[in-house]
Amino acid sequence: MKGHHNSVAGQARIEGVAFQAGDVQGGVHIHSHAPALLPVPHQLPPAPVRLLGREAELDALDRELNAPPPPGGRCLLLTGPAGVGKSALAGSWLRRRADEFPDGLFYADLRSHAPGGPTDPVEVLGAFLRALGLAQVPAELHEAAALWRSATASRRVGILLDSAATAAQVRALLPGAEGSVTVVTSRTRLDGLSMDGAGVFPVGLIDRDVATELLIQRIGADRVAAELSAVEQVVSRCAGLPLAICVAAARMASRPRQPLAATAEALRREVDRLAALRLNGETAVRGALDASYRVLDQVAGRLYRVLGQLPVTEFTPESAGAAAELSLADADAMLDLLAGAHLLEERGDGRYRFHDLVRLHARERGQAEDPPEQCEAAVRRVGDHYLAATTEAEALIMPSHRRMARDYRQPPLHVPGFTEETAALDWFDRERDQLMAVLRDAARRRQYALTWQLADAMQPMFVRLRPHAMQLESNTLGLAAARKVGERIAEQRMLTSLGQGRRNAGRIQESADWFAQALVVAEEIGDRKGKGQALIGLGHAHRDLGELDSARARFEEALVLWEAIGYRRGVGLLRVGLGEVATDAANEAEAVRQLSTAIEDFTAVGDQYEVFRAQAIRGRAYLMAGRYGQAGADLEGARAGFVAVGAPHWQARSIEWLGELALTQGDLELSRERFTASYELYRSVAAPDITRLARRLEELPSE
Repeated sequence: MKGHHNSVAGQARIEGVAFQAGDVQGGVHIHSHAPALLPVPHQLPPAPVRLLGREAELDALDRELNAPPPPGGRCLLLTGPAGVGKSALAGSWLRRRADEFPDGLFYADLRSHAPGGPTDPVEVLGAFLRALGLAQVPAELHEAAALWRSATASRRVGILLDSAATAAQVRALLPGAEGSVTVVTSRTRLDGLSMDGAGVFPVGLIDRDVATELLIQRIGADRVAAELSAVEQVVSRCAGLPLAICVAAARMASRPRQPLAATAEALRREVDRLAALRLNGETAVRGALDASYRVLDQVAGRLYRVLGQLPVTEFTPESAGAAAELSLADADAMLDLLAGAHLLEERGDGRYRFHDLVRLHARERGQAEDPPEQCEAAVRRVGDHYLAATTEAEALIMPSHRRMARDYRQPPLHVPGFTEETAALDWFDRERDQLMAVLRDAARRRQYALTWQLADAMQPMFVRLRPHAMQLESNTLGLAAARKVGERIAEQRMLTSLGQGRRNAGRIQESADWFAQALVVAEEIGDRKGKGQALIGLGHAHRDLGELDSARARFEEALVLWEAIGYRRGVGLLRVGLGEVATDAANEAEAVRQLSTAIEDFTAVGDQYEVFRAQAIRGRAYLMAGRYGQAGADLEGARAGFVAVGAPHWQARSIEWLGELALTQGDLELSRERFTASYELYRSVAAPDITRLARRLEELPSE
């Protein structure tokens, strides 16, 4: 993997952080004497070192920032045509005023004109909250937005929301803190935002002098002075659109021995041709793109067209090479070449993306020049690449997850070889948006096998990183695909995963309903292992609902099934469930017996994560029985284990139970410290437990 990534797996190794004084979560007001130790994100994409011709716009934005802030924070809307430089202006201004935002600068591409449709606000909130060290977000938009507002309530942050589609899309992402500034770019006025009080700042075309200065900056004053007539023609045909000028300048810079008149003539031909097609204001940009595209060599031109067909919004050498059947070295070189021609934007960490107008141009060129079956094959190759990579990560993180068929059209290219679990989790965290784009596109194209197989392979991401909204969407699409092709085992897997996702999100009755459907399918197809999975899910749901006798019966029924087929890890999981039920029923001896046997099962199959989980639950059983020394040893050992394997939710639970141990032993200060650390970790995974921990902290007697 290239570059540095601030991963969830890495964040999970923080033992616990104190939260901001006055934080509010779940309707409960929390106080702490320690400041929050949250990351300070700096997400803005690269911006021009020197922004030409925008002094008036920058001054207007400065005046707005220097005025008294409105109660809910500032929202500034930059509007103008495509290619006029709204994003560059917004990014440059926020970078200039970075000192005003000591708590972070955030960025999101809302993709109002992307082929897959605008970005879901829940996905943006997930990225923002993960940047603050909060690893997951709730599945529901209103809950995720509330968590975002809470996390930024007393912080001064700057946010760039690029290419917004609607006012509603933006509203969900506003932090609402007085010290915050949100800059939105859009081709339209988004009247709903201006009615809400947003300041509107039109961004117009640049004049001829500025355009000439931009060319001088890119190709040198000597070349410009030597061919002033050609420069004037280039400037005129680029029509004051910075994107068109930059594309033309990149073409001229790449041909230092070619007269500038050649570019001027190429632009004339393309602009005249496009003007005849009446392309409404984008003629200059498209003319510049066509002129630059036509001088690409065969390999670079083909990659450009291929990338325009893909559903993903960011490209790496691995994904680009897989799509275009290039070696990694060639893909890396061609991506760099396209970025140098201003046809791609380099995002850092080996990642690239299109400007939306350039993406549209690349897509059109591919559809015009390549047979449809070649375009379809490129899309499928990138889908198979992501399916194979996800399957590799799945095998490392969850080796016990039943591996199902993978239907590749041809051997996938450039599949990463993961050797460490943390690297696989990093990859999942980094690629989650691209995975969802591929899955949605596969569903739209009725590629049913790819859809359900990718949803199935993403299970480790759902279990360990808990992106609730993504899990619900992907499993719903996977379930529909499996049913379309009559894959009953896959259908059962999707139903079980939907049940797990709903339980993780705190929707217990909904989870029980999904597990019940999974049980019916497993019984119909005679899948004993699948039946046990549905039964264990139902058992946990019934326990969560307080129905202990029903939970015990479900676990015992599944235990008989899995002992008969020799599934020892599954037997251990069921003994954990039985141990939890016994603990709830105050039967400490039975709980310790079941959990100790489970630890033996997990040790035998080499599943350290489940060893630590059983150890933590046994520690709670000891605690409830008053065996404090054994409780402390088990809980502390489990906590250290969860730090090592990167499991923040169970790390939080172990620390919570250590807090209960300290409280039982009369150490109020230590219990408050542990409950505080547990609260922060629960919050980092958007767990429903935060409400319970908030109340525990509020109810602690003052010292």
